[in-house]
Amino acid sequence: MRTDLPTIAELAASLDAGRTTSVALTEQALARIDSHRKSGGAAFVEVDDKGALAAAAAADQARAAGYVASPLAGLPVSVKDLFDVRGQVTRAGSKALDGAAAAADAPAVARLRAAGAVLIGRTNMSEFAFSGLGLNPHYGTPRTPFDEACIAGGSTSGGAVSVALDMAVAALGTDTGGSIRIPSAFCGLTGFKPSARRVPLAGAVPLSTSLDSAGPLARSVACCAAFDAVLSGETLDSEPAALAGLRLYVTRDFVTEGLDSEVARGFDAALASLSRHGAHVIPFDFPELHHLPTINAGGGLTAAEAWHWHRALLDERGAAYDPRVATRIRRGQQQGAADYLTLLKEREAMRQSAAKLLRDADAWLMPTVAVRPPRLDALGSDEAFFSINGLVLRNPSVINFLDGCAVSLPLPAAVPGVALSVCGLNGADARILQVAGAIERGLC
Repeated sequence: MRTDLPTIAELAASLDAGRTTSVALTEQALARIDSHRKSGGAAFVEVDDKGALAAAAAADQARAAGYVASPLAGLPVSVKDLFDVRGQVTRAGSKALDGAAAAADAPAVARLRAAGAVLIGRTNMSEFAFSGLGLNPHYGTPRTPFDEACIAGGSTSGGAVSVALDMAVAALGTDTGGSIRIPSAFCGLTGFKPSARRVPLAGAVPLSTSLDSAGPLARSVACCAAFDAVLSGETLDSEPAALAGLRLYVTRDFVTEGLDSEVARGFDAALASLSRHGAHVIPFDFPELHHLPTINAGGGLTAAEAWHWHRALLDERGAAYDPRVATRIRRGQQQGAADYLTLLKEREAMRQSAAKLLRDADAWLMPTVAVRPPRLDALGSDEAFFSINGLVLRNPSVINFLDGCAVSLPLPAAVPGVALSVCGLNGADARILQVAGAIERGLC
């Protein structure tokens, strides 16, 4: 939890009490964005100053009349450049998409607008969301606020930086293999990857229709829950679970192998702290996880489904793509129908194994990312890029493959950029948010 930044609840209380206004909050956010851009920051690809200020003024008028649509009403939020926002061009972090402005909001964006959120701008991202590192040769690469030499992570790179630097209260992102949780970890935020299909993805450029989900990057579990309630339409119990007695499962298979020393120390210290607070940390074996690199050796579901969407655009505008992204997408060209069906079958088999192994668990814990934020200058060669990208994606992509949900929490006792993931099966979103809230409170 970012204790140095105000939460959604705190800001909503200040608005209700008249200590500030939506216009004032929006002006402050816009000033920070302007300063960030002038200093070479690359968090935003488009800022809607006029529209944001008009929305903020409308929110202030509504509040004065006694109407508050949601806890997000009047608060500045950012939107990943993957979603349609009416009147704006959706480029998905690319130069290959440069067409007409969207005629309507994506449903997720429309829900934020109806909830009174102030849409302040579109955030930078890995091109077409196809990287866990957040590098973008077209619009610049956002850096973690902890160290300008290090990347913010991806693909929702700009969204994470927008929240971490107080240019937005929360950010709308997507997650196909960690794209909410990785930048949340690297930027010291809380990120929630909901179950796939919990939040509508119409009006968003897809990466993998089997694995994609949309959710928030924010400052606390409660902030993520408030954002999710708007996106999903499901009101959740806002009270965290009791930490004592929780059954928290931990496997040493795959997801704890090859960790940076700081990540390993932070994870082990967090487990020890949770045990002292009365949680039951329970080891379990999940050897099937070791098969994932072989299962996905041909690019997995992501490459197959991305190729299906991109093949015509690559033929027409392939030269406009980041070559590294184009290379990864074209791997899907080598997969036939039998390969794709085999992937689906193996995914279902592993989902069933996970359901059996975790049937008595309140949550499954793992390090969000195996390494600390990499330095940008260490990613110059293709060999280094693809190797580090694979390592960064390794842990969070497990949950996408298993069709689960997860909250990434910063570890306040660890070095910056180290985070813990609280994971569950598909549909366990409400419970995982409650458990994550208990863990957040216990670790702070």
